[in-house]
Amino acid sequence: MGRLVHAEDYTIGSSFDLGSHKVTAEEITAFGRTYDPQPYHLDEEAGRASAFGGLIASGWNTAAIWMRLYVTTLLPDAAAEGTVEGSPGVDEVRFLQPVRPGDVLTGTCEIAAVLPSLSAPDFRIVRNRGRLVNADGEEVLTLILNARFRCRPKHA
Repeated sequence: MGRLVHAEDYTIGSSFDLGSHKVTAEEITAFGRTYDPQPYHLDEEAGRASAFGGLIASGWNTAAIWMRLYVTTLLPDAAAEGTVEGSPGVDEVRFLQPVRPGDVLTGTCEIAAVLPSLSAPDFRIVRNRGRLVNADGEEVLTLILNARFRCRPKHA
């Protein structure tokens, strides 16, 4: 592990590349069966009969892909910490384009704000603007993630 990244290390406007993920039909249908069993998330033929014209990922599956990219890219060396009182949450989730098997989604995260925590003075809330785009550069997902980060200890 490298140097631990604390709340003070995030600068408004900083942007991070989160990498890419290739979506498969198997992951779409597995997620759909478990969490969002609508016909166009379960079966290509049912998807063709829908307004989508084919199998598509659940928007929640798409959001989970962004979260996986965020967690594996930015959090391993971060002083991010949840709380038993609950998470600061996610705002403004938008599912903008259907995600289909074979789509390669690329994630980014931009720091929109670093705010004081009202409940814990040793923490800050880092507002992240998350984005996934497909290979054509079309946004398929946008969201605002409010993450809780520990401040650097005073003795450090």
